[in-house]
Amino acid sequence: MLNLSGARTPHPRSFPKHTRRAAVAALTVPLLLITAACGSDDGKGSSGEAVVKVTGKPGAQPKITVPKGAKPSDTAVTKTLVQGKGATVKKGDLVRLDFAAQTMKGQNLGSSWTPQPGAKPGAPRTQVVSEVTDQMTQQMLPPKVMSAVAGQKVGSRFEVEGTAKALIGAGLNPQSGIKPGDGLVWVVDVVGAKKVDKKAKAEGKQADPESGMPEVTAADEKAAKITIPKGEKAPKGLEQQVLIKGKGPEVKAGDGLIAQYTGVKWEDGKKFDSSWDHGGATAFQIGTGQVVQGWDKALVGKHVGDRVEIVIPPKLGYGASPQHELAKNTLVFSVDIVGTV
Repeated sequence: MLNLSGARTPHPRSFPKHTRRAAVAALTVPLLLITAACGSDDGKGSSGEAVVKVTGKPGAQPKITVPKGAKPSDTAVTKTLVQGKGATVKKGDLVRLDFAAQTMKGQNLGSSWTPQPGAKPGAPRTQVVSEVTDQMTQQMLPPKVMSAVAGQKVGSRFEVEGTAKALIGAGLNPQSGIKPGDGLVWVVDVVGAKKVDKKAKAEGKQADPESGMPEVTAADEKAAKITIPKGEKAPKGLEQQVLIKGKGPEVKAGDGLIAQYTGVKWEDGKKFDSSWDHGGATAFQIGTGQVVQGWDKALVGKHVGDRVEIVIPPKLGYGASPQHELAKNTLVFSVDIVGTV
């Protein structure tokens, strides 16, 4: 699957210098199309119309056909192919998306229908889970494509096409081999959308920590304080405890998990990341290998409204990536599941 960030770290957005959270794990990177920290330009020029033909229904991999001699528009062209019946997506919403992308010359740029290496038959697809924004956030879709999600309805399929200059602008990575005048096409299915309260958290009476588990003290609109028990050795396996039991729906593999979280290292108790440090509740796809194994194993099957404490040994964290600064650490997370998308 395509990673547009240009990152060569073990996960799409490296912790802690970039905006991606430390819970995120590896995605395959066959093509680096967009340089990190760059946005798109205005894509101004003579306007055009959609020229590619897209067949297939939402939920199934689309077939993209480019007529012979077709030329891409030098502005981004958005066309709704199938009108959904769900809620209208607004800027700032969290969304879950399927996508397929290619150049107008037929070069594959990635698809959520392409199984990730090692994926089991019938496993949920690795989809895009992100906030709808027109800024470059090192996600799987260029800003022009991501911003086009706003105004679409859940259940819709739409396409965005145009030259690389129009869709990506100054952020185009010259090492990708894609030229500014080359035509690019993205077909996107809006699978789900959710407006989220960035200050949301789990509510209810919190249970005392079980024997050997760290103590969690959650403050309003601040990172949770996680206290490692003195003299206690880090567990060798995954440990977890539901501290607050929610009454919401069960979290399923493939869902976009909306969470408030704080993570500390067992070894010294120091915080290495928190959603509160990045504006509040954020979303990740769960159960598809987009987060560290400890998150996938612990959070699938929990419920919206739960506060879950997770102790993750290196082998289920970053132990497989020796160059990662947390490779040797046991990670302790407090995670409030505030929704799914």
